[in-house]
Amino acid sequence: MESHSLLSFTVAFLGFLSPCVTRLAPRVSFTLGSPERHVTLFNSHDVSNTTTLLLSEDGDTLYVGARDAVLALDVGRQEAITMRSKLDWRPSENDLEQCSMKGKKMVDCPNFIRVLQFLNATHIYACGTFAFSPRCTYISLETLTMTSPKPDEGRGRCPYDPYQRNTAIIVDGELYTGTVADYRGNRPVISRHLSEGSHVDLKLDDTLGWLEDPTFIRSNFIPDEEKIYFFFSEVGREYDFIDKFIVSRVAQICMNDVGGQRTLQRRWTTFAKAQLLCQSDNELPYNVIQDIDMLPPLEGAPADDTLFYGIFTSQWSVNSGRSAVCSFRLSDIKSVFAGNYKVLNRDTLQWSTRVQEKVTNPGECGLHNASDNALRFVKENFLADDSVRPVGRSLTMVCADQNYSHLAVQRVQAANKRNYTILFLLTESGYLQKAVLLDGGAHIIEEVQVFEQPQPVKNLQLSISKHMVYVGTSEGVVRVPAANCSFYWTCAQCVLARDPFCGWDPTKRACVEVSNTQVYLSQDIDRGNVEEACNIVPISHRTRFGPDNLPAAGELVSVALNEVVRLQCPSVSKLSHQVWERPNSRLSSELYLHLEDGSLCFVATPATLGHYLCLSTENGYQQTMAVYQVKQKSSPTTQTPVTSTRAQTRPTPTTQTVAQPGQQTSAWIWPQRTEPRQREPEPSSSTSETRLTTRHSAGNLTKWTGNFARKDAELRDGEPLLLAQGSCYLKELIIVSVLLVLCFSVLITILPSVIRKRCRTRTVPQAATPARERRSPVEQEALRGGQFLNNFNKGSEHSLHNGHASGVVCNGALLKNSNGHLPNTPI
Repeated sequence: MESHSLLSFTVAFLGFLSPCVTRLAPRVSFTLGSPERHVTLFNSHDVSNTTTLLLSEDGDTLYVGARDAVLALDVGRQEAITMRSKLDWRPSENDLEQCSMKGKKMVDCPNFIRVLQFLNATHIYACGTFAFSPRCTYISLETLTMTSPKPDEGRGRCPYDPYQRNTAIIVDGELYTGTVADYRGNRPVISRHLSEGSHVDLKLDDTLGWLEDPTFIRSNFIPDEEKIYFFFSEVGREYDFIDKFIVSRVAQICMNDVGGQRTLQRRWTTFAKAQLLCQSDNELPYNVIQDIDMLPPLEGAPADDTLFYGIFTSQWSVNSGRSAVCSFRLSDIKSVFAGNYKVLNRDTLQWSTRVQEKVTNPGECGLHNASDNALRFVKENFLADDSVRPVGRSLTMVCADQNYSHLAVQRVQAANKRNYTILFLLTESGYLQKAVLLDGGAHIIEEVQVFEQPQPVKNLQLSISKHMVYVGTSEGVVRVPAANCSFYWTCAQCVLARDPFCGWDPTKRACVEVSNTQVYLSQDIDRGNVEEACNIVPISHRTRFGPDNLPAAGELVSVALNEVVRLQCPSVSKLSHQVWERPNSRLSSELYLHLEDGSLCFVATPATLGHYLCLSTENGYQQTMAVYQVKQKSSPTTQTPVTSTRAQTRPTPTTQTVAQPGQQTSAWIWPQRTEPRQREPEPSSSTSETRLTTRHSAGNLTKWTGNFARKDAELRDGEPLLLAQGSCYLKELIIVSVLLVLCFSVLITILPSVIRKRCRTRTVPQAATPARERRSPVEQEALRGGQFLNNFNKGSEHSLHNGHASGVVCNGALLKNSNGHLPNTPI
């Protein structure tokens, strides 16, 4: 209980110390189907769950493990992905019936291919869940047919459940797997199969709990070490907490391991594991690993420089919704395995950090010939005492609003011959992000939407030779080019992208993909300095837009007074900041409304007519994005809100004049590719009231529009506005006011006489009609009572003047007289 309280306090304290995570925003975002980001999708009505990917060495064929099928896709052509061949591999009706009888859902009983590896140059080894009874087979690469007469049993090679994660890798024709070996998923194993020569099939000794409910992520082979590294997460039994504490692990085994002679027979003698700690100082750890990828060292560099980049999330509510990327160096992993190991108490099965004398070093290769005493020490002491910490003891990047699920890493040589690390990150919301790692932190170059609905199982495959990224989803296979250089239409945009794949070619005047053939390309990945990379002289503020230097080009916007005008500014980057300017004038917040999309909204008055300039600032570089000239219409028309908008596609300026200080400059001239200005339909408004629909609150907008009548004649930059600048309505206002006063006077004069006349008319008895003879005696008596009542009321008026109360009839209602009886009731 004390340990649990200490843990809660530690979590709360570290959460208080954790600094705010800066939100990493992609510079450019492309939605699914955007024409400016080419994405190729392969899907078929009879193919689903295409989640296991295997790319050929030449990058022209992609082998896909799907539900009840293995596909060979032709990905060598850029225009489309076509199916070259298909192998149907489905369970029989009897297998499906037995799966259903075991209590499984029929949707989970097909054969989901979960292992797909190259066995040699001619065959593929594939394993599937096969109705919760795993099967494996050999497939010919040439014909994509099974070469084995009967599939092998896949227990320990492939999971039973299609939703359980597993890992598999084939090295020198031998299969190394991390999965579960029973139907219920309670026996996790790391094993070797298809052993050849003197090797025998090995697995872990699960009597002492070498693995604690693990989730396998990935396995990698290090040739120089002749070791296989497994990455997974599991329950950390070394932490004595009430709640289950998840930890991330790295485990190793040696390829030349053949098991012990008496102790650990047919069991691993070189198995050792250690904790991966993705944590910065004074912060809670991101303890749950999601995916990891290996980055080989540079050519000629030692194998110890191999890096592993992993995605981690946290089980703590403080870091909920965040993902972190950490990198680990192989030399640090080897150092931890060469250190001390925790001691396992056989009676309590509790770990302790008590250091004891080493009999041998666990994890060392060649222990199959060791003594039984050494092998018993290895059997009981396989957990390293120290943890593997990230490179630089810090996080590579943190995303505060996205959950990353998969990643792929690549090293790219830029135009300056420097190497940069590129991360391709797949989010659970369906976007593929490309980020470059810089000294100042990660920079997300772009994000591309690859599927609409979140997918439970996904895979990411990178083709370095073809510069392609493949994403396997349940909807199909998506291919995304790693570079999109043609999207950047100017040197400034090409440099601001800071994409190592792209550089500006001054000869072709285009942003092209970097290769070894270009002599010189403008590029600045580290700083993104446009002025130096593109040889642009900075333009002074006064020279660019002054009272005597109005822009030569601009879009004309004709409006009527009291109209709501909305001027839009094209946004080329989510990292840019839009600013609106006027010649020698400031844009007051009481007269102008800056919307979230960067557009400017105001009411057309004599004070708000004129030129407007939109500037975009990014990374210290400022460029003109739009120029407008707002003028009053020659003849008044129906007052409707006016929206001056530009296409949201990228603008391509045809000319850009850069002036020295003191010289006149010309504004941006919009190209042919930009769509003409359109007017968005807005709700009509009268001349006395202006309505505008925006994403801002109605209260702020009402306050903003109400200030126009008050601020129209106030100071602008310290100078009074002249009434001669526009039409004056003072004479009309006086005439309307006089007429209104006269109308009220006449109404007040005649209203009392009208009321008095109506009251008298109702009290006068009606004349006799020709039909009087037809009235009944009761009706005639009522008429006589009415005449009596009228005479009585006349006498009551005299009583009222004398201060006496009596029954009064004015509107047909009868009031009691002073004696409490109705006037026509006999006493």
